Amino acid sequence: MAILRFRALQEAHNRKPLEIKDPARRSELFGSNVFNEEAMRQYLTREAFENVMQANQVGAKIGRDIADHISTGMKEWAISKGATHYTHWFQPLTGTTAEKHDAFFETIGEGRSIEKFGGNQLVQQEPDASSFPHGGLRNTFEARGYTAWDPTSPAFIYGTTLCIPSVFVSYTGDALDFKTPLLRALQAVDRAATKVARYFDRNVKKVQATLGWEQEYFLIDSALADSRPDITLAGRTLLGHTPAKGQQLDDHYFGSIPTRVLAFMKDLELECTKLGVPVKTRHNEVAPNQFELAPIFEEANLAVDHNSLLMDLMHKVAERHNFVVLLHEKPFAGINGSGKHNNWSLSTDTGVNLLGPGTTPMKNLRFLTFFINTIKAVHDHEELLRATIASASNDNRLGANEAPPAIMSAFIGSQLTEVLDELEKVTDGKLSPQEKTELKLNVVGKIPEILLDNTDRNRTSSFAFTGNKFEFRAVGSLANCAQPMTVINTIVANQLFEFKKEVDHLIKNEKMKKDDAIFNVLRDYIKQSRNIRFEGDGYGEAWEQEAMKRGLSNHKNTPRALKIKSQEKTFDLFEKLGVMNRVELRARYEIELDEYSMRIQIESRILGDIARNHIIPTAIRYQNVLIKNVRGLKEIYGDNFEKHSKEQMQIIEDISSHIERINSDVTQMIEARKRANVMESKEDRAFAYCDQVRPYLATIRYHCDKLELLVDDEIWPLTKYRELLFTI
Repeated sequence: MAILRFRALQEAHNRKPLEIKDPARRSELFGSNVFNEEAMRQYLTREAFENVMQANQVGAKIGRDIADHISTGMKEWAISKGATHYTHWFQPLTGTTAEKHDAFFETIGEGRSIEKFGGNQLVQQEPDASSFPHGGLRNTFEARGYTAWDPTSPAFIYGTTLCIPSVFVSYTGDALDFKTPLLRALQAVDRAATKVARYFDRNVKKVQATLGWEQEYFLIDSALADSRPDITLAGRTLLGHTPAKGQQLDDHYFGSIPTRVLAFMKDLELECTKLGVPVKTRHNEVAPNQFELAPIFEEANLAVDHNSLLMDLMHKVAERHNFVVLLHEKPFAGINGSGKHNNWSLSTDTGVNLLGPGTTPMKNLRFLTFFINTIKAVHDHEELLRATIASASNDNRLGANEAPPAIMSAFIGSQLTEVLDELEKVTDGKLSPQEKTELKLNVVGKIPEILLDNTDRNRTSSFAFTGNKFEFRAVGSLANCAQPMTVINTIVANQLFEFKKEVDHLIKNEKMKKDDAIFNVLRDYIKQSRNIRFEGDGYGEAWEQEAMKRGLSNHKNTPRALKIKSQEKTFDLFEKLGVMNRVELRARYEIELDEYSMRIQIESRILGDIARNHIIPTAIRYQNVLIKNVRGLKEIYGDNFEKHSKEQMQIIEDISSHIERINSDVTQMIEARKRANVMESKEDRAFAYCDQVRPYLATIRYHCDKLELLVDDEIWPLTKYRELLFTI
């Protein structure tokens, strides 16, 4: 292994960046491999084009006869771009993407063939795909699974394959993917937000959720990554002592992008541009070898598809540049982990961002309505928000190095806090004309001025308002954005429906004017949701104690965070809005518990193997060298040798102590794993892996890392942090 390490280092040092030429104008290349509106106008009949647009804009169904026309045009466009195959591209509950390629080619007898792609192939496929996680939604003997075209997300060509974004459902119609619940949640928030938006503008007919994700990642030379079994199999380092220099000097953040990395970024951006992914920002992140990519905001469903596509693209492009992309939330100890901040907002079909302050008091009343309702939704469902970002990998990231803690809180800045405090003082009942005018001018009217230079950011807040959107910072870099987006849009939709009901009640039964009713309900919501607002340091013990007093949850590991998903109030919420039924929710709960157990199981097996087959033998080898040295000193110094071998003897004793502890802990970890594996309940098994197996990962690592500092560098088997993080 030591030889492999040094060969990998030599190979990494000899790398030269690929030459990537930027196109003259990215705008001319943008979407060239996407079956977008321009391509549809060229290849579809007028009737087919209008049907697709209606399906996209208002969710109208497309008939099978029209689907034949659409598929013909799509096929001709794809073939003109060099495509030979097509696939329904979907997002199963693994968190990755899936595809099964079929050729356009078909035989028609007498040795002849044609390119064929009909409406049936476009609208629906039966890939079976029975090995994907299903949580009991599919029986082995009745394992049919169907993919169905999602016309709201345009088809695209990657390589020589036409990819058709699709949903994935069981034989009984239950969702087996991330996209189906997301689409339902987006429909729910559209209905709810449109009703509320019409208080302020009767012309609003549709509201769509928007998403701007920020993808953080690490790049490691592929030769160095291949020399580490833990990176290869777990996507992160399970051991390794932190180097003397990490991110303390902040010299990597926003620094000059390394030449090899810049070549990778250019190549990735080129592929993204052709596929219509509107990437805009690139920069060095805080930790060594950590980087970020961010796009222009898009409609949430499309943004989710684009992020899933991007993560797949990153791995393929990285391979061309002899890199390995690490999307794990915490691939290295002691430095920043990687998140995927989800910037969420709501926009109307009239071009208004509902979370953007306006230029008049009335527009700001609209802003406050959606702003306060969002905070109220977060307050009422903070446990569900925590559950939606729970995973074995993200557990390692939360609560340190600029990642938010496990406690969900909303940060809005001191100035907006003052605005809400003023609104909270509004007296009960109807407002007099003078009070209404004063309120609008003194509180609501000054919001644009307040937000003009309000650049406050709290990096320890999980859900922060950043001027015209909310930033859900707790989402992990490896996550599929669909899950947090489904939850956020569901809870906000539910809250807006409740708000509309309460306002209408005051207008009808209390004879209040519309503005009076809105102010009264918002005032109550400010009081009710005060506990979720927090402007301070989320890392301090004081906040944990304060959060407990406020009744906020603090689930520091995934099994405990996921419990909320199995509760009746969660079933009621999702069923009421038609986003997921209890069968689908229970299935997801079991799938996530099972995945957690398997992740910890895999990591514990990897670490046990490395510790016993690489670390301990190397430590013994070096210990034998020291023993031989001590014997030599005894020959030279005789009875006085102890004085001259004191340091060597101490190192020998330290090595023995660490070896003994590693071997003992590995044995106990294996026994704990065996006990967990025979538990029938997925919940019991997940808790056993969390409480009885996972702690050994830290203790075994501690002693292995201590040995790294003691053992001769020439024989240490694993590529070290200083080499992984500072060699590109």
